[in-house]
Amino acid sequence: MDFLKTLGVEEINYGSSTGQEWGSTEDAGELKVSSPNDGNYIATVKQANEKDFERVMEKADAAFKEWRMVPAPKRGEIVRQLGDKLRAYKEPLGKLVSYEMGKSLQEGLGEVQEMIDICDFAVGQSRMLYGFTTHSERPGHRMYDQYHPLGVVAVITAFNFPVAVWAWNTALAAVCGDVVVWKPSSKTPLTAVAVQKIAAEVLKENDLPEGIFSLIVGRGSTVGELMLTNEKVALVSVTGSTPVGRHAAEVVSKRFGRTILELGGNNAIIMTPSADLKMAIPAVVFGAVGTAGQRCTSTRRLIVHESIYDKVKNSLVNAYETIKIGDALDSSNHMGPLIDQSAVEDYKRAIDRVKQEGGSVVFGGEVLEGAGYESGCYVKPTICEAKNEYEIVQEETFAPILYLLKYSGEVENAIEIHNGVKQGLSSSIFTTNLKESEKFLSHAGSDCGIANVNIGTSGAEIGGAFGGEKETGGGRESGSDAWKAYMRRQTNTVNFSDDLPLAQGISFDV
Repeated sequence: MDFLKTLGVEEINYGSSTGQEWGSTEDAGELKVSSPNDGNYIATVKQANEKDFERVMEKADAAFKEWRMVPAPKRGEIVRQLGDKLRAYKEPLGKLVSYEMGKSLQEGLGEVQEMIDICDFAVGQSRMLYGFTTHSERPGHRMYDQYHPLGVVAVITAFNFPVAVWAWNTALAAVCGDVVVWKPSSKTPLTAVAVQKIAAEVLKENDLPEGIFSLIVGRGSTVGELMLTNEKVALVSVTGSTPVGRHAAEVVSKRFGRTILELGGNNAIIMTPSADLKMAIPAVVFGAVGTAGQRCTSTRRLIVHESIYDKVKNSLVNAYETIKIGDALDSSNHMGPLIDQSAVEDYKRAIDRVKQEGGSVVFGGEVLEGAGYESGCYVKPTICEAKNEYEIVQEETFAPILYLLKYSGEVENAIEIHNGVKQGLSSSIFTTNLKESEKFLSHAGSDCGIANVNIGTSGAEIGGAFGGEKETGGGRESGSDAWKAYMRRQTNTVNFSDDLPLAQGISFDV
């Protein structure tokens, strides 16, 4: 395919790179990557081993010592150039994202646009790494806070956003003076190889040291564990399941390292009696069906007031009937395949469990077969009537399954249902009642890191901090003041007097 050639993706690729040099390991296993779109083989990546990781870390550590001394606005200039490179490669990279992962072409291109947007954001941030001053209680003293580069940042990404999450972390980390070692999902390593080559062009054109942007494709049990335990890795950013994040947090915390955790979501939309259904229905459908339900912000629960429940259910069924499913590279399709057969099995098990617990399927529930669906990864988006207390509803199933939940009475009852899960990523309410929307956003409202009014749960902008609470992990990436996680904070006191007064009025004469 032309986009593979444009991006420099070979039939055989190696899984480690320091920015200029690629590894040559042959004996650590290989990933033969096939597209969930059509089942066809794309290319192979030779996995890296422990020695490759050590080499990458050695280069990264050396690069950090040089990179941290580059003025932040000049680091921002390098990130600006990275954004321009991504603009130039947007179409082929977007196609690769779509073909390797299975999301629609529009979403694949949109994911690359997110990379471009965060680069633009980070360029501005490079001139706004603000500390602050405060008044000292001691005469002739000045106190202030400042932020310093942190070190080597390890970024572990998931298959569903194979390139955007790397950019969210890397653009900010780079302007903060950090260097990045990236471990992508083994399900989508080709997009990582392509992005690494794009980043390497920027390093080469600016005569910068290798090791600022590095890649390691390997087993979680080997190179993944080394990332978690290595003392030189100052921060580990993990996007993945709650069990994966819990393990990472436990291991990294034992050595007093830092983590940014972006884990599971069980996102809900509340629809009150005053909801504008012309806005709400499309938002629910995109949230539940987009990326085949494989976004961490996908809408999984819809909490509807009993007075409009039947109307909403019928409207959703009618909308689902219009969803076009098929070739992800065909921009007229709304939904492509699930990532692999394992995801299909999870989809089937979840539907069986809903039925076993007393729920019913309102729409969908089928694996699609026949022409155009040869990969076996295509499913029909599904609507189920259920109850919030069902065990399966309490879990996150990475598939296009929407649970319809009914509530009665006031909006507080809906909020209680909404908050009655262990995850806390994204949330939304559709209402034209000001009091209801404000209650949802209040201290007693949504317990999620993201809470929206009259827009869906999916599709966060890079300008806001992204992340969630509870078993979602508490991490924040992207906009707002998320940059502070990539730096170490230091409080400074300067005595410009001729005396040495002590704080708290303590006297210590010698």
